[in-house]
Parts: sequence; C-alpha cells; structure tokens
Amino acid sequence: MRCPHPIRVAPSSRASASAPDTLPALRLSLLASPPPPPSPAMGRTKDELLARLEELKIDFKRYDHPVVLTVEEQAKHVGNFGGALTKNLLLKDKKHRLYIVSALADTKVDMKILSQRLGLGKGGVRMAPEENLRQVLQVPLGCVTPFALFNESASAVSLLLDQGLKSKQSCYFHPLTNDVTIALSSSNLDKFLLSIGKQPAYVDLEASPVVGKDNPPDLADLVPTGALSSSEESVENPTPKAAPKINAPKEKTCLPEVKAKPKVSNKEAESSESKVPANNGANVEIFATDVLDVIFPLFLSEASKKLNIKEEELTKILKLEDFRGRAAPDLESLTNMFKNMAYTAGFHAGFDTMLKSGLGGMPSRK
Repeated sequence: MRCPHPIRVAPSSRASASAPDTLPALRLSLLASPPPPPSPAMGRTKDELLARLEELKIDFKRYDHPVVLTVEEQAKHVGNFGGALTKNLLLKDKKHRLYIVSALADTKVDMKILSQRLGLGKGGVRMAPEENLRQVLQVPLGCVTPFALFNESASAVSLLLDQGLKSKQSCYFHPLTNDVTIALSSSNLDKFLLSIGKQPAYVDLEASPVVGKDNPPDLADLVPTGALSSSEESVENPTPKAAPKINAPKEKTCLPEVKAKPKVSNKEAESSESKVPANNGANVEIFATDVLDVIFPLFLSEASKKLNIKEEELTKILKLEDFRGRAAPDLESLTNMFKNMAYTAGFHAGFDTMLKSGLGGMPSRK
C-alpha cells in the first residue's frame, strides 16, 4: 500500500557536502550552552520556621517588607521599631568546615584574629562561596542567620553568637527569607537553638587575646568536628576528573614571576614565598591560596614602605583580610575559567585535526 504523500529524501551528496560547514557551528553551540547545574534540594520554609516558633511559644514580632540584601536596606524598613540590627557571616576554613557568625551590625569582626582564636592560624577562615548557601544552608543570598540551622543539611555548621546580642531587648533576623524580618530576644533565640540540638555559644567577637604556647586558642571548642561531604566539596571546587593528568607549565611559572620582584625584608613574606608548594593547577582552591599567600605579604611590605605606615596599621586601614576573603572566590573562578578555556582549545585542535584528516586517523608524520 502506497502512501498518498510520498516523502522525499534529500540526496546523500548534499548532506555530506554541508557537513563540514554545519559541524563547527554545532560544536560551538554545544560548547557555548553547557547543561545547567542540578538544582539544590529545597530546605524548610519560612512558614515552617514560624510555626515552630509558635509551637515553642516563642514571642516574636514579624515585619514584612520588600526583598533586602544588606543591613542598610533592612534598616530602611525596620530600623525605627526599636530592635537591634544584626549582620550574619558564613565563613569557611581550609578543611571546608563552615561557621555562621551572628553579630550586632556595629560589631567589628576581624577574621584574622577570629581564625587564630579558633586555632586555625592566620587566614584560616574566609567568606564561604555562594554555593554553600544553596547546598548546605539551603537559603538564598542575604538569608544567612542562626535560623538557617533549622535545615538538617546545616547540622554540622558551627554558630558563633556576639555576646552583645544579650544586651539588647530584641534583635532582628530573617526567617529563611529576606522579605520578612522577625524580632526576638536572645533568650528566645536560645530556646529555638536548644530545640534543634544547638548549644548557644556567645563570645566577645571584638576581643584579641594572645594565642601561643602558654595561651591556647579560646574558641577551639567551636570548630566543627567534621568536614563537608564529598558532594558539597565538589560544588566549591568543580575540578574535572581528568585534570590531574594535564600539565600546566604556565601556572607553574606564574609564581616565580612574583618572586622576581625586589627583595622583601619582611621575614613573614619571605617565608610564605619559600613555603609555596608546586601546584599544577589541578586543585584550584590550593592554587588560589598559594598565589594570595605570596601576593599579599609582598603588597603589604611595598605599600607600607611607600606610604611610610606600619604594616599592622595598613592592614587595619585597608581591611586586607576582608579583601582577601572576597578576592579568593574571584581568583578561583578565574582560574577555573582559564582551565576550561585550555580544555576547550585542546578540544578545538583535536576536532579540527579530525575534520582535516578524516575519520581514518591522524596524518602520518614524516
């Protein structure tokens, strides 16, 4: 039985003739449109949290407002209601352990001093990447508060509370979403934390105790006992499996170029240069840390000489530790981008060779 509308098939010669022109375009379109990352699991909602507070008979006040991302924006909507504004930081150490620091908005948090008090050395903690908000805390940007620990995925996150919160009648926090602010006392916050198995730990975040052989770190007990799971760690450092096999001599030579600068008298800067391990770029986070360990002491030494200011004073003025915490994720992102560009260039070269030589194999060398 014949089909009333015959289907015409284009001659194969036409398809083969157009293949060399369409394949490169198809190749570029595939490379330009990578598959989207898997969406993180949804955490608990604002309504679930507020229902838990009511279940615990915790007294709080609720204020609805537009979405805010900073303390300054939040103050425009709730700053006149008598509560204390708070800032909440999500920090990460080199072992991928996470810390939430909840403090009054005007409390000064020196991350270098905090790192030493935790027993992690200088520069042991920094700002955590946004991926940790979504994957571990399961909250959007701008919603880091102690209430994020309500999600089971954040059970291993350590919480440091500013002792200044106890002196306020009520404090402001976002309840897992930043279009609502709730005000409650520190005692009611403690009641909630105890209900989820978290022992409240209030510390003087502006203290600067001496840490040494005779003075052990006073906050070492607040360091989490475990690191992130492998799935969470891979989000922060999405290194391809084949990366260890690829040599990147350009990345090796970038560090000696930094050393070629004028000799620095600062002993700490010189020691940091000598301790930089050889890194082939496979571990992006280690590479970024090594680069910053070299650059920052050199920059600090040179700037202090030119400005005739002591390095300690210059560090406080420029807030170098805060800047380093912000610069590290950007440097890791750029490094990943350059690595991906190298992989893509290699793919292009191989693909073009295949098109020129055909599927029969590589051209023979003379």
